[in-house]
Amino acid sequence: MPFLRARARLSHAFIPIRLLLAITCAAVGVGCDADRTGRQTPAQAAPPQAQAQESRTEDARPKVVCLGDSLTAGLGLPETQSYPSLLQKKIDEQGLRFEVVNAGVSGDTSAGGLRRLEWSLQDNARVLVLALGANDGLRGLPVAEMKENLAKIIETAQRRHIAVILAGMEAPPNYGPEYASSFRQAYRDLAIRYQVPFVPFLLTKVAGIASLNQPDGIHPNPEGASIVADTVWTVLHPTLERIPAS
Repeated sequence: MPFLRARARLSHAFIPIRLLLAITCAAVGVGCDADRTGRQTPAQAAPPQAQAQESRTEDARPKVVCLGDSLTAGLGLPETQSYPSLLQKKIDEQGLRFEVVNAGVSGDTSAGGLRRLEWSLQDNARVLVLALGANDGLRGLPVAEMKENLAKIIETAQRRHIAVILAGMEAPPNYGPEYASSFRQAYRDLAIRYQVPFVPFLLTKVAGIASLNQPDGIHPNPEGASIVADTVWTVLHPTLERIPAS
């Protein structure tokens, strides 16, 4: 379609067309079965609770849980190239004893993330990277509801003395500038209210740039995922250094 060939530009106010399409894919499940790599994706895999149970090992390291949607799950990438896996590499290189858990599920909304929060925070979780809301924006869900869901997630984590890092998203432009502005402000308000480290936009320097996305033009490629990991790391690294790995 012609609009898919239009050059998207990232701005502080509006989400790029390529990112809008990426979120659309995540929400409706397009391409969320087996990806090009042959790796099983969330749509095919066992229920999250079963995955969590099966993945538990004797590794007693404190956990960094990345709670998000397909952007966190690494849709279309080998597991080792998702940004949570790249964060693990950075942690290991720094000699920090933390284990990263990828709790990304394609198509998830803030409400979905809240529903699966309990099992996500099991097994000695010490840090939560919260990257949800993109699908709320795509569907035009009330900003107040998204904000409340994210607030409940943050409050639950903080009650358990789990450090929270909040990653913001942008809303699609088709709902108008007022919606986009209130959507963006919701993340800023939460970061201030709960005094949590804040990444204003998860896909900074990646969204809308063809060379940093997969051939479909909607999901970050390995280079793009690396930039996302770098963006999160600027906030995660100092957070981990303040937490005793025990």
